[in-house]
Amino acid sequence: MRSLSIAATGMLAQQLNVEVISNNIANINTTGYKRQRAEFHDLLYQDLLRPGTTSSDTGTVVPSGIQVGLGVKPAATYRITEQGNLVITDNNLDLAINGKGYLSVELPSGETGYTRSGALGRSPDGDLVTANGYLVQPGITIPDDAISVTINAQGDVLVAIDGQLTPSNVGQIQLANFPNEAGLQAIGGNLFLETPGSGTATLAAPGSPGFGTIQQGALETSNVNVVAEITNLITAQRAYEMNSRIIQASDEMMQSAAQLR
Repeated sequence: MRSLSIAATGMLAQQLNVEVISNNIANINTTGYKRQRAEFHDLLYQDLLRPGTTSSDTGTVVPSGIQVGLGVKPAATYRITEQGNLVITDNNLDLAINGKGYLSVELPSGETGYTRSGALGRSPDGDLVTANGYLVQPGITIPDDAISVTINAQGDVLVAIDGQLTPSNVGQIQLANFPNEAGLQAIGGNLFLETPGSGTATLAAPGSPGFGTIQQGALETSNVNVVAEITNLITAQRAYEMNSRIIQASDEMMQSAAQLR
């Protein structure tokens, strides 16, 4: 009976759906996290009677035919890149990107990673780094004798040094943008890698056309909507139960057929 394998694909699909939802809920407090949504496609169809087949010698044709679907398969886990809320932290090295763009980070492998998490700090050498100690590109070093750090909306890093009246500009933060943000590869640690699906990164100063601006002393929260995720979880659970009931019903039908004498 096809219904056994069809329902099995439905259960596997809903299992993936629940896994995606659970990951969203688990990251509800992850800075800059973008929620994901599971997408599905129907599987191939078996043509028991092909539409348009001639049904008589007079040239009449079958209008719809008989097609039996073979179930469902996962197609993608699509990342929703809408802006999260900005929360004021009053930490002068916390940065939120208000709009499109990613911070560029130099990974230990030499690759360039990209992140929306602006919880930055200073390395022992005074460089701006992420929470994991990865250097924010382009490298910006804050002098040891700096008494305050100001980062404006355009990403200019201005430091006040004791004894100087005018703040010194020690660098400018650059943002990276992609033609298809959903095509970035998540590698954990709030980091993404460029892929052929995302397109090549375009670098520009914050506030440039098509790029967001920097807000100092704030962080972007996760864009997970708890109410929506719980609703989706209930829907996925009920769909899983219905597919399991189909397997149970198919088994009872086969049992009835096996008991015929």
